[in-house]
Amino acid sequence: MQVQKPYRILLYYKYTPLENYEEYAAEHLQFCKENGLKGRIIIAPEGINGTVSGTVEQTDAYMEYVRKDPRFADMWFKIDESEEHAFKKMFVRAKKELVTWRLENDVDPNEKTGHYLSPKEFYEMMQQEDVVILDGRNYYEYDLGHFRGAIRPEVDSSREFPEWIAENMSQFKDKKVLTYCTGGIRCEKLTGVLLDQGFENVYQLHGGIVTYGKDPEVKGRLWDGKCYVFDERISVPINHTEEDVVIGRCHYCGTVEDRYVNCANPFCNKQHFCCTECEQKFKRSCSDECREHPRNRFVEEEEKAKLQAAGANA
Repeated sequence: MQVQKPYRILLYYKYTPLENYEEYAAEHLQFCKENGLKGRIIIAPEGINGTVSGTVEQTDAYMEYVRKDPRFADMWFKIDESEEHAFKKMFVRAKKELVTWRLENDVDPNEKTGHYLSPKEFYEMMQQEDVVILDGRNYYEYDLGHFRGAIRPEVDSSREFPEWIAENMSQFKDKKVLTYCTGGIRCEKLTGVLLDQGFENVYQLHGGIVTYGKDPEVKGRLWDGKCYVFDERISVPINHTEEDVVIGRCHYCGTVEDRYVNCANPFCNKQHFCCTECEQKFKRSCSDECREHPRNRFVEEEEKAKLQAAGANA
């Protein structure tokens, strides 16, 4: 019998009008801090988007608190068990958008969005001939893991998608376009952008990659690598079959590696794959320039460790 882990991680979003969003954000932050929750939550005039971690009791209390508000009575929480918190602090931000699209003509997912597909429907449709699969995330998320045959978007952020689609996707307008992202929120508007640009058969994976990986029938099939997540875990497994593979390569030596690190130059922070041997050899820096930077955090960490060791032996 599997024992329940002591912590849980909740991933959720909902598009619904919030006239008092700044007041609600302040109230939300107070509740989370008083109840020991940690995570990142965005509250905007168009709704809420968050990931929080806490004990089973704390997350139960949070879900009850959210659903007491009639606007979020039907909130869908995707739940992962964990041995510990997935965040170090609690942040609740009041922003103009849940995802930074900055669209000239905004899209309301409650009025225009792609057709939802269950994990099984998505799995079956991926194997049809008249289909293209578009990753709705950015390039470094794709590089860690993606659906087999999916198009790699050359974008750093969601707001770059409309122009990128216009320049790179027009030849696929006669096909079914399947989209996916981590939890589903980015595809809510991405599919609307595709519809606005003349695509007619547009679909999205309902609940995102994390839901696909938990489906007991599909078991994450046709997913290669891991799924990038925006918390201390960095990545989670999706494919729970014998097909599971690692697709990342160390930035330095090219060996198979799915370990992401941030560049030690605090003014760079570029995420890249790095094996433990090369992390030491190249000071966790993505380039020669970053390696020689006077504020290199890897060098500072090494020097701090040496001073502590010297003090302990004094």
